[in-house]
Amino acid sequence: MKILMVCLGNICRSPLAEGILAHKAKEAGLHWTVDSAGTNGYHTGEAPHHLSQKVARLNGIDICAQRARQFVKEDFDRFDMIYAMADDVLEEIRRIAREKYDPSKVDLFLNALHPGQNSSVPDPWYGTEPGYHEVYKLIEQTCEKIIENATLQARNIRS
Repeated sequence: MKILMVCLGNICRSPLAEGILAHKAKEAGLHWTVDSAGTNGYHTGEAPHHLSQKVARLNGIDICAQRARQFVKEDFDRFDMIYAMADDVLEEIRRIAREKYDPSKVDLFLNALHPGQNSSVPDPWYGTEPGYHEVYKLIEQTCEKIIENATLQARNIRS
């Protein structure tokens, strides 16, 4: 399974989601590839925001080696699932991908936790450290649900 997490700049939300899901997948014995990207290129090549790194590190996850990159339409060829952190990000994914856009491969990230609610992960960029902790918890809960769903699906296939 190859999963891509996408936010606006690829320095706050999606790097956290990449790090958390990769960590949880490894713990669960799942051989997944998890990556992240942003719909704009403002931060290409930069490390995640220092508060995203700090909050991840406080939770035992190191995301400091990640580097921001821009989402490209070819990501639909490379990934099985693409999660958008927010509805505006989903619209940008659709715009960038154009003819490669495949609605069966993309969803709002929080729909994994709250199906059909179409909620967005708050962007902590303009806030203070407590906002990064809140976003971390929300992303962690959603990643746990993604792992849980994958595990249940695998059991049902084997049954």
